[in-house]
Amino acid sequence: MKKLLALIISLSASITFAQSVPDSLYTNPQNQQNAAQRILSGNINTGVTVGGYGEITYNQPEADNGELDVQRLVLLFGYKFNDKVQFVTEIELEHVEEIFVEQAFLQYSLNDNVNLRGGLMLVPMGIVNEYHEPTTFNGVERPSIDGSIVPTTWREIGVGVSGRFDEISLRYQAYVFNGFSSVNGEKVLGGKNGLRNGRQKGIRSTVDSPNFAAKADYYGIPGLRLGLSGYFGRSQAEDEVEDIDGTSVGISMIGFDARYAYKRFTARGQFIHASITDTEDYNNLYTADLGSALQGYYLEAAYNLLPLGKEQQLYAFARFEDYDTHASVDGGLMKNDSYDRNEWTFGLSYKIAPGAVVKADYQIKDSAADSDVPNQLNVGLGVWF
Repeated sequence: MKKLLALIISLSASITFAQSVPDSLYTNPQNQQNAAQRILSGNINTGVTVGGYGEITYNQPEADNGELDVQRLVLLFGYKFNDKVQFVTEIELEHVEEIFVEQAFLQYSLNDNVNLRGGLMLVPMGIVNEYHEPTTFNGVERPSIDGSIVPTTWREIGVGVSGRFDEISLRYQAYVFNGFSSVNGEKVLGGKNGLRNGRQKGIRSTVDSPNFAAKADYYGIPGLRLGLSGYFGRSQAEDEVEDIDGTSVGISMIGFDARYAYKRFTARGQFIHASITDTEDYNNLYTADLGSALQGYYLEAAYNLLPLGKEQQLYAFARFEDYDTHASVDGGLMKNDSYDRNEWTFGLSYKIAPGAVVKADYQIKDSAADSDVPNQLNVGLGVWF
């Protein structure tokens, strides 16, 4: 019994719980971190660091039943082996019943500016794919562009390098990953969600050609952070058909994003364009409707209605999105106007404490097609610790 007690005490002494997130990390893009970055930077001593984040949502479309959902609960674990070697993983439970590993990578720090990484990692594209904790963005749901075009949460297995040079105010990342699967079970690429069905998520991922992803963030202007992203490669063909025309498509995606904060005002914007080659052969082979270009952007502004210096914050925000997964099509494919969409989102984010937020918003949705798109009311709770 004494040996068991000693073991429990020893294990407890090696576990650190992630600290509450200061308000400046929510609003100031110069300092903003995501969950993995917090664990890596906060793991001062060797041992285990534990944290988590989660969302409970209520979505009410017009003229339809509403949906209540424990949308996600994510458990964060980090382990610091020594001053150079750390491991980070995120285990996600979606909708109470589905379990995924969202990240699992090993980092080796060569020096203050260069870190080698390998494992299951987020593809650095846009803002929300990396910064998707519920207290880091306005709105109950993530921006639609980040679901249909980026597509969040996009992670694959790879190796690469990351780091920052504060003397020139630059953070960088560059990785080689496996790519989207051309056929993912019974799912093919295309439709209203573009490339989303091709995410392999580290689940027995197939690879026949490596893909390259990189991002640079500049933070040299007070309150402003600018990001430039790129992703280049091909989808991964199935072994038995990889020599047939149309079994894979070429993908070139670029993204530009900006975040700004000044006193009680914040703003952000994002533009994503993906050029897809060989779509005519792919669509003919798989009876798909993948566009030859996907494109979208959003602009958002928010203002804190509470005085500066308060622990609580109440942000009123508005966001406009315009995105199209059939921005262009090849061959005999008919452009589907229902994939050309725009949305206005108006809402409130009430940060009742560092790491806890209550959100509500209303979305006005439209498309280039004749059919009406139902508007939607959303309410949600979010935590991050």
